[in-house]
Amino acid sequence: MDAVLRAGAIYIALMVLFRISGRRSLGEMTSFDFVLLLIIGEATQQALLGDDFSITNAILVIVTLLSIDIGFSLLKRRSKRIGKLIDGGPTIVVENGIFLRHRMHESRVQEDDIMQAARLGQGVENVDQIKFAIIERNGKISIITR
Repeated sequence: MDAVLRAGAIYIALMVLFRISGRRSLGEMTSFDFVLLLIIGEATQQALLGDDFSITNAILVIVTLLSIDIGFSLLKRRSKRIGKLIDGGPTIVVENGIFLRHRMHESRVQEDDIMQAARLGQGVENVDQIKFAIIERNGKISIITR
């Protein structure tokens, strides 16, 4: 039972922390983001398993984490409000060629990030060609041209 409680607490703590850190951390990862994710994984391993490194305990922790994940996905499907709370919603960061700096600051994206997505996805050369740039729930930046 101790492993189930630890797994639940770690799952919820990581969900809250990643939600607070913003969607940008969930988009395309830099090498820094990847290293950070590895360190977080190593740090949570000890918290999840405690002193019991048995296969039974590991399986119990995995089943608990998957059960929580399935439970959240079912909740998100039943309620849009809960879905938005858990996953967030899309955020417009460029509107009619104008950077919306307050939203960019909140989402922790820079002009270079938006322009890179615009060049890669649409071949856009400058911000005037962008009707909307939207940070999606998964952290990717969608570009809609004029």
